[in-house]
Amino acid sequence: MAEELLTDDEQWEAIKRWTTENGIWVVAGVALGAALLFGYRFYEGHRTSQAQNAAAQFDVMTAALDSNDRAAAKRSGEALIKGYPSTPYADQAELLLARLAMDEGHEVDAVAALTHVMNDSKDEELRNVARLRLARVRIDQGKPDEAVQTLAVAAPGKFAARFHDVRGDALFAKNDLAGAAVEYQAALDGGDPRGADTALIELKLADLGKGVVTPANKAAR
Repeated sequence: MAEELLTDDEQWEAIKRWTTENGIWVVAGVALGAALLFGYRFYEGHRTSQAQNAAAQFDVMTAALDSNDRAAAKRSGEALIKGYPSTPYADQAELLLARLAMDEGHEVDAVAALTHVMNDSKDEELRNVARLRLARVRIDQGKPDEAVQTLAVAAPGKFAARFHDVRGDALFAKNDLAGAAVEYQAALDGGDPRGADTALIELKLADLGKGVVTPANKAAR
């Protein structure tokens, strides 16, 4: 049996009824979609602008350091951290401020800055850099146990060699020479050789009287 077809007038009336009943939701949906699109584009534009401004401020800071104007470097770094706290440049500025603080003997300020980056940075590499530097500060402070605790992370990744090296320094400071030798050797055997000063680690091992075990001399034994 053939289906009954609507006339043109009936189809038009049906469209008008549907529009009357549902038009407000169509308009609302279009408006919502437009608002979301505008919001996303505004957010992306704002984030890009923030990153660019933070990068420019970081350049000002490093330029001041290059010219040995520490006061200007500090002002630029502090302004960057205050104005663009959610950018990676703020974390890098804090690392540089920590270095300046250590150079000037302000260990408390350095520890605070490094601890903040270590705990709160969104960048895993910067967290590990801060962790390494904080461990070295703890060793300089005569707190090797705290240095070892600072380095107690499950997966340092490409920083593994440097973690072993600094942990060896902490154990050496504790007069645990055997433990230090194990860590120095691990720094040579594991991890990325670009991640640590291989020649310096070899000297540390030699000073411990352990020598350096490499694949070449291991095979010759």
